[in-house]
Amino acid sequence: MIRQLRPEEALPIKLLLLADPSERLIRDYTSRGACYVLEEKERIIGVYVLLPTRPDTVELVNVAVNEDYHGRGYGKKLVFHAIEQAKQQGYRTIEIGTGNSGVTQLALYQKCGFRMVSIDRDFFLRHYEEPIFENGIQVVDMVRLEMDLV
Repeated sequence: MIRQLRPEEALPIKLLLLADPSERLIRDYTSRGACYVLEEKERIIGVYVLLPTRPDTVELVNVAVNEDYHGRGYGKKLVFHAIEQAKQQGYRTIEIGTGNSGVTQLALYQKCGFRMVSIDRDFFLRHYEEPIFENGIQVVDMVRLEMDLV
């Protein structure tokens, strides 16, 4: 079951840190967006955040699944849920960004219908104090993808 995190509940920070190593940035965008959690047997195993960015546009940020549950389709389930939530909330466009070395994430988002639209060069160098590596490659650029919802 996927549901919105209730205001009195603590952020699932350990899960959120799987997709973003900056607790400071996580706390910033979760305070401005809506956090959704995927539960299995009353345990939170997945999370995403919908963050309004511009009129008619929302960004899907921080899609994360507990590592014990990888490869079971939960990431795709979260992405499709986010798309449906964005549609129900009247957004016309949903965006998502991922690091240049996130091969698995890039494949997932395209399988879900997102299209690459731009590259934010040096994004991770500007916004993160420590270097981030994924798949043996330094994460430097943000690959931006989007989907029209209408």
